Formats: sequence, C-alpha cells, structure tokens
Amino acid sequence: MHALPDAGAISADPRFAQVRARDRAADGRFVYAVRTTGVFCRPSCPARAARPENMAFFASPAEAAAAGFRPCKRCKPQGEPSDAVADRVRAVADYIDARAGEPLPLQRLATVAGVSPFHLQRMFKAAMGITPREYQAAKRLDAFKSSLRAGESVLGAVFEAGYGSTSRAYEQVDGALGMTPSAYRAGGEGETIVYAVRTVALGPLMMAATGRGVCFVQFGDDADGLRDRLAREFPRALLRCADEGAALNGWIEALDAHLSRGAPRPDLPLDLRGTAFQIRVWRFLLGVRSGDVVSYGEVARGLGAPRAVRAVGSACGANRVGVLVPCHRALRGDGGLGGYRWGLDRKRAVLDTERRAAAETP
Repeated sequence: MHALPDAGAISADPRFAQVRARDRAADGRFVYAVRTTGVFCRPSCPARAARPENMAFFASPAEAAAAGFRPCKRCKPQGEPSDAVADRVRAVADYIDARAGEPLPLQRLATVAGVSPFHLQRMFKAAMGITPREYQAAKRLDAFKSSLRAGESVLGAVFEAGYGSTSRAYEQVDGALGMTPSAYRAGGEGETIVYAVRTVALGPLMMAATGRGVCFVQFGDDADGLRDRLAREFPRALLRCADEGAALNGWIEALDAHLSRGAPRPDLPLDLRGTAFQIRVWRFLLGVRSGDVVSYGEVARGLGAPRAVRAVGSACGANRVGVLVPCHRALRGDGGLGGYRWGLDRKRAVLDTERRAAAETP
C-alpha cells in the first residue's frame, strides 16, 4: 500500500480544505484516498470525512488505483464530474434545439459532446429522461405545432418542421396532438370538447373531455376564467357545456367526492397530451397508491433516469389533468411540497384528504 504523509502535512495541504468543503469545482483535479477503508474518492464525495492521518492525495484515479486503492462506489471517482456531464448534455440539447428539423445522426451529436455515441446515449438519457432522438422528436413536434398555430398550412408545417413528407408527419405525431394536424391547425376546429364546472371543496373546478377521454381538469378563481383557459387551448374547437344527463357530470361529481369526502379517485378515460417523457412521468404517478407520496428523485429513478429530477418536476408542472393524474403525490427530496400549478394549499389539502382516507381503509 502507498506510504501516506503525516497528519500535519495533509492538514496543511490546500486540497484538504477542498475535501472538507466537498468542493465540486475540485472534482477532476485530484482524488483522495482513505487508508482505513482502502478506497479513493472525488473531492465532493458526500461520504463522512476521514481523519487527515488516514488520507492521501493523488493527481488521478489511475495513480490511486496503482497505489492499491479501489474506487468509491458512492461518488464513482473514475467517472466524469457531474458538472462536466451536465455541460455536455446541455451542449447537445442546444445543438438539437437549433437544428431540430435536420437529420441528426447520433455520431454527429456525439462529436458535439466529445464522447462516444454509446456514452452520449447513456448520459443524455440519464440527465434528460429521454434519448437524443426522442428529444429531437419532441422539439420537432413543438415546431410543427407552432407553425400550425401561426396559420401555416399543414403541408408547409410538415416541411418546416423537417418531417419530409405528410405520411411521415402523421406517423410521428399520431396521438401527440390529440387530433389530426388539420384540426390542430384550425385551433381544434371540428373537435367537440364537452366541459362542466363545479365549485368543489377546493374552489371552482372545470373538467373537459374529448371523445378520447378527459383532457382538462383545472382549478381556477371562477367559471369564466376557466372557460377562457380552455378556449385558449382550443380556440376554434366547439366547446359545449355538458348536458344535464351527460356522463361528464357524473365524472366531475365523483372527483368532487374524492376531494371533499375522501372517496376513491375515479378511474376515468384520459386523453393525455405531452412529450414522451412527460407521459412516462404521468403514467408512473398513476401507479402511486392513494395516500402515498414519492420524491421527484424517486420518480426519476423509477423511470431509469436518475439525473432527470428537474425534468420530472417540469413534467408535473405541465400536467393539464389535475388530481386524475396525481402529480400532487410528487414531493421534493427533503419532504417539502415543492411546486403545484394550482397552489400549495390545494396540494396540501388533496394529500391530507388522501392520507386520511388511506388511514381509515382497513
């Protein structure tokens, strides 16, 4: 085993202060080894700090390994620092953003990142929750939708977004728009959306549905504001208030019973519209049992993308189907409520109701 300097020399070394501070900026510059455990770590390792007399510094992981130490399983010092990985992923995402309509082979993106295609695929999915190809598809869809909203013809929007042909566009966007491209371009023209508004325990609430299922559950300040919000989403759709005997009335009453009396959350057909990653997050949360909560990090790990914590939070914020898609069950890692697009008081109230109901269930 490598001979270690005395405690005084280690304590006086500037690198010792960086290890004590768990300084991420020092990652990649050196590693430190611990004689009592036989492992070496990066400076930012969250493990309990070692005594100076048991430490030694090495310029690289290779030097530490040559001295007989093994890499820490917690901080993985032989891997690239997390900040550097984030920079590489951000560079690739920016590159795709600027060229979403172009063919972008993985090798080309890997050259931008300065890593192998295999390495890029893994690091990008770990950070973003989706592959570079899926990310580009989502950006291309956003461009397609923007063109349609701006009044561009379907054919023009197809080529502007880089699909190459109308048949390919229909293949790619089927289900993502929730309607045909021509209907989307018309602001939902030809699409009938039925809605109902009730004042429930948590204030005015609107539920709206297409022929596929519930596409909109929102809290608001008043019925007029909720109608305006729905109309902005589908400016030319036929918005129709549910008839007295319509199924939607029963659905919203069942949701009210869940919110006010702790009845089971109604299992209703859903018309979900979002990116591939957003829908994966929403489906994961649909599997969380009523009364239970998960952290954004647990969701990310459950999806096989442990670094995509922020992306999970963004997906929760983009959810248009409140309560039925239970994003309120996702919390911060420290147990804090985190965000909620309809206010933290509502999030707390829904969670409290579900927890009480779960506690009363034998």
